[in-house]
Amino acid sequence: MAMPSSVRPYRGVFPVVPTIFTEAGDLDLAGQKRCVDFMIDAGSNGLCILANFSEQFVLTDAERELLMETILAHVAGRVPVIVTTTHFSTAACAARSRRAQELGAAMVMVMPPYHGATIRVPEAGIVSFFQRVSDAIDIPIMIQDAPVSGTTLPAELLARMAREIANISYFKVEVPQAAAKLRRLIELGGDAVEGPWDGEEAITLLADLDAGATGAMTGGGYPDGIRQIIDPFLAGDREAAVMAYGRWLPLINHENRQCGLATAKILMKEGGIIACDSVRHPLPDPHPASRAGLLDAARRLDPLVLRWGR
Repeated sequence: MAMPSSVRPYRGVFPVVPTIFTEAGDLDLAGQKRCVDFMIDAGSNGLCILANFSEQFVLTDAERELLMETILAHVAGRVPVIVTTTHFSTAACAARSRRAQELGAAMVMVMPPYHGATIRVPEAGIVSFFQRVSDAIDIPIMIQDAPVSGTTLPAELLARMAREIANISYFKVEVPQAAAKLRRLIELGGDAVEGPWDGEEAITLLADLDAGATGAMTGGGYPDGIRQIIDPFLAGDREAAVMAYGRWLPLINHENRQCGLATAKILMKEGGIIACDSVRHPLPDPHPASRAGLLDAARRLDPLVLRWGR
């Protein structure tokens, strides 16, 4: 029950591509390409690169550019690619977004400007920031509404920007009570909200779909499993989606609560897709017991990730 994804509105499963490193902590571009090929083969409707789950905050600017160029060239239009271009500076975010568009990105994802625990901008500054980024490009902008930014974005503000700013049309909502916020956003924004999306590794996916979400940005380890939930739901078979959600929830929960952004890489290494599953220092690798628990939960479901590279 494949859902259309290559043309707007983008729908379905757009997982985050992890950044693959060598044991020495350098970029592993060969492994990166294998990771992307697996994720497409596993049924990803599209991909997102350079997100927080890609460890974007441990990359240099040169590495970001190299990864964007390499991945977009390797995908070569097989699926739409969202590029995260978040930056506190309006000019820097606009420049990153223009570059992503030039290289073939289908969309950019941006958080509101923030720095550290305390530096924020007021609502007027947020609106101006997104207006200027929108003015710099011709592709959609997804606003990432995430607790990590420490910025409260009321549904009323998001809906206003959707109505008033040309390219603001997608929203990844991953705050507490995401379903209620999605429902309110859709009510207020109407047709201007082209893509209300679920986030947070699909831990709230079913409730968010019930609220009207049409897309999900999850971890990259098992898009085939997430498709088993979202495809039937979008096709009108909620009961099948509920059953699938129940099957996959232990693995979803282990990713969300235990292994975090290392999850996809642990699964990919186990399946022979990549050689190294380490995150980049100073991030810690998960405890061996957490890793074992993750693999136990995955083996009970037989996802493609454990077979693709074997």
